[in-house]
Amino acid sequence: MADQKLSQARTTFVSSVTKPVINQLLDDLLEDKVLNEDEKDSVREENNARAEQARVLIDMVRKKGPTASEKMIGRIQERDLALYDKCAFLPVTPVHTTDSLPPSPQQTERPLSSVLIPSTDDFKASILRTKSHEIYPPKDKSLRTRLALLINNVDFDDKTMMRRGAEKDEENIEKLLKDLGYDVVKHNNLSGQEIDEAVKAFSKRTEHSTSDSVFVVVMSHGELGHIMGVHYKEAEPDIFPINNIFTHLNTENCKALINKPKVILIQACRGGKDGSVWVSDAVPANDPEKAFESDTIRREHKEKDFISLLSCTPDTVSYRDKEEGTFFIRRILQTFNTYACEDHLEELFRKVMVRFEDFPRQMPTKDRATLTKHFYLFPGL
Repeated sequence: MADQKLSQARTTFVSSVTKPVINQLLDDLLEDKVLNEDEKDSVREENNARAEQARVLIDMVRKKGPTASEKMIGRIQERDLALYDKCAFLPVTPVHTTDSLPPSPQQTERPLSSVLIPSTDDFKASILRTKSHEIYPPKDKSLRTRLALLINNVDFDDKTMMRRGAEKDEENIEKLLKDLGYDVVKHNNLSGQEIDEAVKAFSKRTEHSTSDSVFVVVMSHGELGHIMGVHYKEAEPDIFPINNIFTHLNTENCKALINKPKVILIQACRGGKDGSVWVSDAVPANDPEKAFESDTIRREHKEKDFISLLSCTPDTVSYRDKEEGTFFIRRILQTFNTYACEDHLEELFRKVMVRFEDFPRQMPTKDRATLTKHFYLFPGL
């Protein structure tokens, strides 16, 4: 029920809402007939402190029941998206009667965690025992050399393109990757050509041969199919084709990562005039079978074991708070912290996408998913 959602978010709302937003909410809720004039005035006039106004307002609406509470939640979303996201208005777990079955772990929502919850030895042993043929085999923690590539463009030649708040994204995603056991190779403020060189150099790292997976995270401005470099101008585009990530890390160019999950996260707007296919593969002119001269040559899929999550659908933009960072990275962080202990990667991506269902201006998109097995991160193990 919505009143329970407000109750769960009460502490965050009181500590975070600004006075201008309180005033806007009071006017909105009067218009929605949730509050009357006397109630609105009492919040403003009888409580001078911002926190006290916030506390009285949320309690007043919460006590009016689920319909009033739902209207307030909607108004918070309209007035302050960062606050709405911070309050994390999750679905409330239903109350079950004594004769009903308890909810399964997949059905039960849990409070979002600010730190990464580790997997248990028992859970990992159970997965390895019951699903060994369905999962990518994890390497022993003491022997593996996991790497992640993190590229974050914040400062551009065109100062109007500065990505304020992106430093927070970098801090958050770097911590998450390290907590998951990845050594992070980090670059900042690269041109399109420099991004290409960084990805190519990363693909040649010897550590991949003793790794079990890899992450590549790129954060910048973007357009359909491209990431913008820091020298970008309309008259002189400085861009990096996203397709190059897959090219540099594919079977042909990075044999050390054959049959290992390659996870791509891209935080960037995706410009474009239509909803055409993001990228297409050219059909080779020559028959590859004719090139074989030895029975020892083994065919492998040129592109396999990839999965990418982009921050939005084609032709749409991604939203970023100038202090807290992007909604996309923040919701990845919250979801992975809370559920990576027992969910495989594609389920984690689904949970990230679900958290955007009530935010119609942006929807993350899975793309070029060629994982043939489930990829469990087993954090802490």
